[in-house]
Amino acid sequence: MSQTVSVWFVVGLALVAANLPFVTNRLLGLVPMASSKSLPIRLAELLLYYLFVGGIGLLLEQRAGQIAPQGWEFYAITGALFLTLAFPGFVYRYLFRQRS
Repeated sequence: MSQTVSVWFVVGLALVAANLPFVTNRLLGLVPMASSKSLPIRLAELLLYYLFVGGIGLLLEQRAGQIAPQGWEFYAITGALFLTLAFPGFVYRYLFRQRS
C-alpha cells in the first residue's frame, strides 16, 4: 500500500469512526443497549474511536518507515479534526432527527 493510499484510508476510517457513535444506539457499534445512549456515552465512544484510528495510523506509519515524533500540537490538531469529522453525525442525531 502506497503512502497516499494509507493517508486516504486513515482519513476515510476517521470519517466513519467519528460518525459511528451518533448513527447507532449500540455501544461501540456492537452491543445493543436497553435505552438510548446519552451524550456523555457518545463522547466517550468518540474518544475511544479517536484512539483506535490513531493506532491504525501509527501502525501504517511504522510500516512505511520511521515514526515521526509528535508533540502536543499534533494531538490537539488531530483531535480537532476528528471532532470536525463528527459534526455531520452530531447534526443528524441532535438537530435533524425527529423525536417521537
